[in-house]
Amino acid sequence: MAKTGLASRLYRGEAGVDVIGRRKLWFTVAGVLILISVLSFAVRGFSLGIEFAGGNSFQVPASVGTLEQAEAKVDAALATTAGGAEVETAQKVGGTGGDYYELRTSQLTAEQANAAKEEMAREFGIQPDQISGNQVSEAWGSQVTSRALLGLVIFVALVMVYLILRFEWRMAVAAVSSLFMNLILTAGIYSLVGFEVTPSTIIGFLTILGFALYDVVVVFDKVQENTRGITANNNQTYGEAANLAINQSLMRSLNTSVVALLPVGGLLFIGAGLLGAGTLKDLGLVLFVGMAIAFLTSILLATPLLVLLKSYEPRIQAHNKRVLARRGALGRGEITPKGAPRPAGEDDESIDPEEAALAGAAPKVGTRPAGKRPSGARGGRPAGGGGNRPGGAKRR
Repeated sequence: MAKTGLASRLYRGEAGVDVIGRRKLWFTVAGVLILISVLSFAVRGFSLGIEFAGGNSFQVPASVGTLEQAEAKVDAALATTAGGAEVETAQKVGGTGGDYYELRTSQLTAEQANAAKEEMAREFGIQPDQISGNQVSEAWGSQVTSRALLGLVIFVALVMVYLILRFEWRMAVAAVSSLFMNLILTAGIYSLVGFEVTPSTIIGFLTILGFALYDVVVVFDKVQENTRGITANNNQTYGEAANLAINQSLMRSLNTSVVALLPVGGLLFIGAGLLGAGTLKDLGLVLFVGMAIAFLTSILLATPLLVLLKSYEPRIQAHNKRVLARRGALGRGEITPKGAPRPAGEDDESIDPEEAALAGAAPKVGTRPAGKRPSGARGGRPAGGGGNRPGGAKRR
């Protein structure tokens, strides 16, 4: 006996998850999340790394102790020499010369940076030349941002052209709207939680766009297959065909997302968390958050938005009305479904024999009137086959 569990039905596309029917709920949730994200942008802002906000970084040998001890001693040195500046981020980094701690602070003057380095060397008990430092201007972060925005505009333009040629403009609008929703929600999480925004974060933002687009195209391809020639019959509306496509591709999208999130999760939790590879944290974090949101937006937003846009198309409007009108007539018993048995009281015995005879005698369109033909081998010609010759004498 075949299994009828949820997982089995999902694999066969028979789960019957009503995504399109609840699209008002998804749109409401999406609107609330966008509002929260925008308010967070305005109130909390972003925690910008020194590449965007400007600042100083100091590299200290990992042999001085643990990361927490190094951060505490650098804070003490900054409090003495830099007028209350403190460490903003600290991470362990591996290099060709061995492991070291990279500690980033707010913007310092050249005199403050030199004095802080001397004080750090005294705190750690090492020589000042064992501590390296550099200053990062916020102008570099501005250049990265402008290049990223230019890349985003080019990407969106190419995506629109491809989707219009591959599908149609409504699918292109729905897909791009899903991409922007993905970006806004991911950025909103960064703003709310206070994750640091670095150049690796910007690269991750552009990377998740490709994954989100792939997920949307998979679903839209199935929608196009299910809705091809849909107006030729009155069995289902456009929304129902699109909802069936979601159910048929739901497990595929879920598997793709899980398989993609596993290595990213390993990069984030094992590489950055357990092994201390801090340089992987920024990239892994944005990929993990963005890919998880991309799966949800491709299912719960892109296709419902497509159905909403298609509902304004006159051809689809007329088709949906015909389907609903037919179902109403079926519910009232005004028409009988094709292939269903006749209701009781309408069998052949209830038909009047005279009406049946008259109905059977009624000629079909295009046929000759039925009548009795003259007797003879050729239907009206003399039996002798002599044509118009009298007597029908045979030739010898």
